[in-house]
Amino acid sequence: MEFEDINTVAVLGAGNMGHGIAEVAAMAGYDVNMRDIKEEFVQDGYDQIEWSLGKLAENDQLSEDEADAALERVTPLVDMEEAVSDADVIIEAVPEKMEIKKDVYGDVEEHAPDRAIFATNTSSLSITELAEVTDRPEQFCGMHFFNPPVRMPLVEVISGGESAEETLDTVEALADDFGKSPVRVHKDAPGFIVNRILVPLMNEASWLVTQDEATIAEVDSTTKYGMGLPMGSFELGDQVGNDVSYHVLEYMHEVLGDAYEPAPLLEEKVENEELGKKTGKGFYDYEDGEGVDIPTDEQAELVEKRLLASMANEVAKLIGNDVAPPESIDEAVQLGAGFPDGPVKLVDEYGLEELHATLEEAYEETGHKRYEPADFLTDRADEGGFYETGEDDDGVDFEVIRIEYPGDMVGHVVLDRPHRMNTISDDVLAELSTAVDLLEDDDEVRAILVTGEGDKAFSAGADVQSMAGSGADPIEGQELSRAGQQAFGELESCEMPVVAGIDGYCLGGGMELATCADMRVASERSEFGQPELDLGLIPGWGGTQRLKHIVGEGRAKEIILTAERYDAETMEAYGFVNEVVDNDDLEDRALEVATDLAGGPPIAQKFTKRAFLAGRDDTDAGLEYEASAFGHLMATDDLMEGITAFMGDGDPEFEGK
Repeated sequence: MEFEDINTVAVLGAGNMGHGIAEVAAMAGYDVNMRDIKEEFVQDGYDQIEWSLGKLAENDQLSEDEADAALERVTPLVDMEEAVSDADVIIEAVPEKMEIKKDVYGDVEEHAPDRAIFATNTSSLSITELAEVTDRPEQFCGMHFFNPPVRMPLVEVISGGESAEETLDTVEALADDFGKSPVRVHKDAPGFIVNRILVPLMNEASWLVTQDEATIAEVDSTTKYGMGLPMGSFELGDQVGNDVSYHVLEYMHEVLGDAYEPAPLLEEKVENEELGKKTGKGFYDYEDGEGVDIPTDEQAELVEKRLLASMANEVAKLIGNDVAPPESIDEAVQLGAGFPDGPVKLVDEYGLEELHATLEEAYEETGHKRYEPADFLTDRADEGGFYETGEDDDGVDFEVIRIEYPGDMVGHVVLDRPHRMNTISDDVLAELSTAVDLLEDDDEVRAILVTGEGDKAFSAGADVQSMAGSGADPIEGQELSRAGQQAFGELESCEMPVVAGIDGYCLGGGMELATCADMRVASERSEFGQPELDLGLIPGWGGTQRLKHIVGEGRAKEIILTAERYDAETMEAYGFVNEVVDNDDLEDRALEVATDLAGGPPIAQKFTKRAFLAGRDDTDAGLEYEASAFGHLMATDDLMEGITAFMGDGDPEFEGK
């Protein structure tokens, strides 16, 4: 089954996950057959979709016509044959019990067409074992959405033991077309990526309290305000459902051994049916008590070390067993769990050697398998971290960009193709990604300045000549668009402030690149525009999405639909350019702005950028991140430095601590 051939998606299960997945597929333009075992179940799921689409329209995230059209694409069904007989992809989202899922696949196999791909939404069960009850294990994989599917961006695409690469590519493309961010899980391992990190982390929190090494208040204060995670460990457990965490642990314990033995405290909560928010009581009391009440000042060093050590051990097992590389683990947990930093980066920055020693000490004291360091953790502790760093970074050979260090903590990226008006080619996209990674890893750099070589163009757009072949093939065109979206997205989401110094033409892809900067300084002679529609195209590197957040949707539509050119003063009036300067002053002024930003508090700047991104399409998510970040910042040395400098009427020297 090729991605282009997918028209109809069957979703089995109309519960919270099922109707959410059905809604996502319908909004993406697919015909959806949503099936459950009883009419009342499937009707309730359909009603939930109707309500959700109505709320999206009410909040201007969809038009009413789009909401109505999406609802019309959903057909609620009870009969299995009717649900799957014309389906191209069948996404199963029935209860998380191996026996139930196997029974369902027996029925599905009887009626599904030979071409159909089977994708299970399981959060932890074996993809390989489920595939064995079908006649098509090569057309079977995991497609794990996160709750609620309409809002959560992550989809884990998981390979079973016999999943064909074509199947995984197709499901990944489908998730992308749903508007989600797919992350590939290369091996069928319990918990996959996100739950493999989170569930042992919550279990270790419970063990700390069980063994009287910490209180619930100390654990959650440390997790939320010391480590800067979006929720306390016990707060998260109550949110997810303590029974859910417990059953995932039970499965891990069965498959992986005693390292995943559930803590007695967690077991007790499940036995007492204190499952969290959904039952009114869990680790916190939501009925007779105040609910979640986490102190901001009860962080404990032991708690942080133990939790990070647990995280490091799970990361080591995932990487060492080829389940996923470091980049995928960080991306998945940031998208699926809202971590401000990925777990690999967190443990690398804390220090693997110290975390390894923490595990060894605890293992010697307790003998419990959860503290036994993974072999790969031991290897990487000796190397200094999971990410490969250091020796080869300075040896990167850039050909179409240049990196300079003008001083004062600024890394300067120069698009170095003046003979081609600094147009953006495949090589530029690749080297830009490498440059951002290199500068982010450099402790001496705290802001990025991006300019184009010469005074003719910041960038006149995509290098049409080098990319001319892509337009002939829709698939190659999609890949080109995604490559640019990814490279520019890395620049937009990097942890440091980014300044674009614009001199000359800033057109098409060049303007899309400038849109990813946090601030834009332009010379008087600069010209801006998105001319793609004059070529019969649309902006393909994020322009239809990012520009509206800077100038408003009305202006963005004007700029893109007219394909006109605009001078620097007009773009300043529109809010796209922050400052217009004399032509001869552009480079000095752009560097001055970048230098000023480089002197700011790095942690607060990082959290500010993430809060903006988190709330771009979901204000509530942005506010939640803002509150979490604000609490984290209250415990930083930078805050004290800022207050001391303010009281003394001096200039703060922030160190990012």
